[in-house]
Amino acid sequence: MLQKFVFWTGALDFVVGGATWAGALADPQPGQFVALMTLGMFLMMAAACLMWASKNIQARYPVIFWQGLVRLTAVSAVIYAVPNGLSETWEYALVAFDGTIGLTYVIGSMRVTGLSLLDCLCCRDASAVASVAGSS
Repeated sequence: MLQKFVFWTGALDFVVGGATWAGALADPQPGQFVALMTLGMFLMMAAACLMWASKNIQARYPVIFWQGLVRLTAVSAVIYAVPNGLSETWEYALVAFDGTIGLTYVIGSMRVTGLSLLDCLCCRDASAVASVAGSS
């Protein structure tokens, strides 16, 4: 179930990356064009990495775990930005969408690997941590 969730939510990043490019190309703005083109490609790279990682979550969980943290950072930024006039209220939709995906990625990575939050933050090898825990 997590494998399919990661694969398809990751694949959606291709769409978001393409839309980011389209927005940059449709209305090029000084100070934004390069950042939006780069962000669009970063999102497409994230899509490819998530789809790849979903095929072997046990070994490739850091890609999924850290993408979850990226999404939770976006959620935190929106929660701060909207009430402080730094963002638009429609962006609260990102809290529900990215928050759900981010939490699923983080918690799912921990459950599938059996690793702690600290282990995941340090990108520890799940099989090595399991063998050390089993030998004590």
